[in-house]
Amino acid sequence: MAVGKELRGKIKSFENTKKITKAMEMVSASKMRKAQDRMRAVRPYADKIRNITANLARANPEYRSPYMRKVESRQRVGYIVVTTDKGLCGGLNTNVLRAVTNQLREGQQGGGSAQAVAIGNKGYAFLNRIGVKVTSHAVQLGDAPLLERLIGPVKVMLDAFVGGEIDVVYLCYTRFINTMKQEPVIEQLLPLTSARLEQTAAEKAQYAWDYIYEPDPAVVINELLTRYIEALVFQAVAENMASEQSARMVAMKAATDNAGNLIAELQLIYNKTRQAAITKELSEIVGGAAAISG
Repeated sequence: MAVGKELRGKIKSFENTKKITKAMEMVSASKMRKAQDRMRAVRPYADKIRNITANLARANPEYRSPYMRKVESRQRVGYIVVTTDKGLCGGLNTNVLRAVTNQLREGQQGGGSAQAVAIGNKGYAFLNRIGVKVTSHAVQLGDAPLLERLIGPVKVMLDAFVGGEIDVVYLCYTRFINTMKQEPVIEQLLPLTSARLEQTAAEKAQYAWDYIYEPDPAVVINELLTRYIEALVFQAVAENMASEQSARMVAMKAATDNAGNLIAELQLIYNKTRQAAITKELSEIVGGAAAISG
């Protein structure tokens, strides 16, 4: 019964794995709800800054912020790549990193250069592995990211853009659609387009007042745009974390189901093996008894 003993060991191992994946699935479900609440809480802040900045820009049409400059060339590209710190979340990181790699390859074929800011361990390790210049990074953000941890790395990219070192900045992350669906996104962050600051008629009416500036409109607009860009990155990180927990919950549920199927298959094989051994033993007993009586 050496085979039976080996099968029992495998069944026990899969049962232990199933307990772990089930526990991880339940933890991810709990964290997912909190991550979704954080993601929704960020949006009003970003919308408020966008509306005030749009109104200021409309009131001062003669001033154009460095963040909204027109670019002729797109050869020098910057990427802010948002990934997770941990694995076990299906193809979440793979999908966004594949999209980044494809865009990097297209840029290199056109003679362009690239640099990146990595947010999350997986993206940081991947970008280093493929040889992309990583100017700054933020890792081990935990389950509740703090804006203070992101300001430094984001500022490195903003300074490079304002200083003319790069022509365009893309924000790469995984957008949360629903529990079962998350999609990789690469969207232009800088230069800011007029579409980003577009207001509805209701918003225009709500924010249609004049301002007293201190020290002057240019400084105020630039400062608000900086806060707005930081809010966009923070929102991307919050969405990515909600996507991470959803993807992990789905992946762990699939792993739990697969473990259950394997246990059922091994149990069936074990029962058949055990039944065959019993049948063989009975045949030998009957054969021995017949030989003695004969």
